[in-house]
This record gives sequence, structure tokens and C-alpha cells, in this order.
Amino acid sequence: MERECGSKELFSKEELQEISQVHVGDDYVEVMCGCTSHRYGDAIARLRVFSDGELQITCQCTPACPEDKLTPAAFQKHSEREASRNWRNNVWVCIEGDKVPLSKTVLLRYYNQSLKKSNGSKIIHRDEFVGCSRCGKERRFRLRSRGECRVHHDAMAEPNWKCCDYPYDKITCEEGEERGSRKVYRGCTRSPSCKGCTSCCKLCRFSDCNCQTCLDFTTNTPNSFDF
Repeated sequence: MERECGSKELFSKEELQEISQVHVGDDYVEVMCGCTSHRYGDAIARLRVFSDGELQITCQCTPACPEDKLTPAAFQKHSEREASRNWRNNVWVCIEGDKVPLSKTVLLRYYNQSLKKSNGSKIIHRDEFVGCSRCGKERRFRLRSRGECRVHHDAMAEPNWKCCDYPYDKITCEEGEERGSRKVYRGCTRSPSCKGCTSCCKLCRFSDCNCQTCLDFTTNTPNSFDF
């Protein structure tokens, strides 16, 4: 591993020591992964595992491949794996030189926990996009927490929002936007092609916001902000 696990370690050193090319970040673990197409062979990538269960894959099938922040399902499709849709068994990591499916590793621990929570009372939202007022390109916003929902809410309320205002990466209007085939994957743990929520909730509405939507929600559900 490139460095020892810190105080927020997601996996023990023993759990990771046999996995190839591991890097431990502040809030994630990154490993080499791949998916094998019978027609094109192995597509190699880097998988990041986050404590909230999110899985992000940066494809390295060619040096110039622009695909990053893919879900495992999207990476499997990008690598042109035929027939099966079971990415848990088709996306693999190397352990002692062998290709081992993710389903047989510890790396899905937090993903599986997040699925159990989402099937209970945990409120979640799919990713949404905000268009740049200058170039028209759409940028992805995660809405997993109340803080992330507020960032997206404020961006939507700003008529002159631009790519340079994107809060997660330093980007300009020159940066390409996500392909249409990737935009359908919204990060929802219940449905990969989620169509979005049908009603407002305490996660995405704010008592200190003066927009009409938040005012209506606050007026109609006065106790919704009692956490």
C-alpha cells in the first residue's frame, strides 16, 4: 500500500494486503480493477471505495480514455462485457495474481451496508445536473447529504451559474460534459436509472431559504426540520 491507513480507515491492513495496487486516501480506498470482454479482453481501471457506500471507477482502458467516476455497472457496459449484467461478479480485482470478483472481496462492505440502509428509513436522492449559463454544459451534483443538497439547491437558484462555480473540481467551460449514456446513471442505490423523487423532504428543502418551493414546504410541514 502507498501509505498506512489513517484514523478513518475503511479496511484493516490485513484485509487489503493481498490486493494489488492499493492506495489509501483520507476518506476512500483505491485499488486496481478490471472487467474482461470476450471480444476485446481486459479493460483496466481504478476503483475508489467510499465509506458511504459509493463506488467510483476511473477507466484506464486506453491512455486517452475520458471515462471517470463511473458506477461499476457503467464501467461494465463501457468495457463491453457481453450478456451478463451482474457487475459484482464481472468486475474484478487482483489478489495474489488472480482475478477475484468484487463479490468475493471485502470491498463491497460499505456498498452492501448502504443498500440495507436505503431500504429502510434513510432518505436519499439521486444525482442531478445543473447547466452552465455560459456554455450550456451540464455538471453533475451529488445529493447524498443535506449539505450536498444545499449546494445543488443554491446552484439551481443562481441564474448565472457557470462551470467555474462548480464546487467539487476546478473546471472551465472548455471541459467536456458527461456523455448521454452516462447521465442515465444517477447514483441511486435503489435503481441505476432512477427517475427522481416525486416530493420534497427535509433533506432538500431549507428553512432559511426564501425561494417559493422552500417557503411552501416550510409552511405546509412546519415540523419537518426537527432533526
